[in-house]
Amino acid sequence: MTDRKTRHSAAFKARVALEAVKQTRTLAELSGTFQVHSVQISKWKKQLLDGIESLFRDGRRHDQAESQAIQAELYEQIGRLKMEVEWLKKTTTRHTAKNSGLLPRNLRVSSRISGRWKKKLGASRQRIA
Repeated sequence: MTDRKTRHSAAFKARVALEAVKQTRTLAELSGTFQVHSVQISKWKKQLLDGIESLFRDGRRHDQAESQAIQAELYEQIGRLKMEVEWLKKTTTRHTAKNSGLLPRNLRVSSRISGRWKKKLGASRQRIA
């Protein structure tokens, strides 16, 4: 004997639950007709009655508040991405300008820190890259 669960479609569940809500037939009759246990029919009926008020809620207000939250999150993300792009532009331009010799001599970044700064910073005499 195979004890395999049968998965019913949402349309089937709705049809059975509506028949149960109508109360034209008993749960035992519905159970025999639709080949579903009466406890399952009761659960679907309860789900239908609990969720039916959501059909009549004002969805526009809910959607508007939700869309504003999403919009604020997206604007925040856009701001972060713009900052990252600007930072990347600056670092790549400096890096390419430094390597190509386009920066003036006084703006070039030295790969070594002078001895005076090593003493102030407490760094050893090793090369700092």
